[in-house]
Amino acid sequence: MGRMSAVFKADLQETNSTLSVSEWWLEPNTEGPHIHKHPEAHIFYIIEGRLAVYLEEKNWFEAKKGSYIYIPGETEHGFENRSHDKVGFMSINTPGGFEESIPHIVNYFNENPLGDAN
Repeated sequence: MGRMSAVFKADLQETNSTLSVSEWWLEPNTEGPHIHKHPEAHIFYIIEGRLAVYLEEKNWFEAKKGSYIYIPGETEHGFENRSHDKVGFMSINTPGGFEESIPHIVNYFNENPLGDAN
């Protein structure tokens, strides 16, 4: 996906559809997906760097290494890397099955390459 990459660590088959776990990395100064929402909830755990996160009730804020963010389903959210360092985070999605949307997401980013963060 260009300047953003993801590796799935656990999928719906391994967790009996309970959750999906993935590790995401964004290159320095890279925008993420535009603000969006979906039925699944997320938990982000920052494993490296600082991630700019948008939540509809909090607007933009910075999440540092070691912090976590809970994003309820149907909540508008987004993220990007506004720093000069690579950022990595784990994403736990519930219920499971988020990985099934990856082909669509990859196609979207192939047609709409990530630009620079704000």
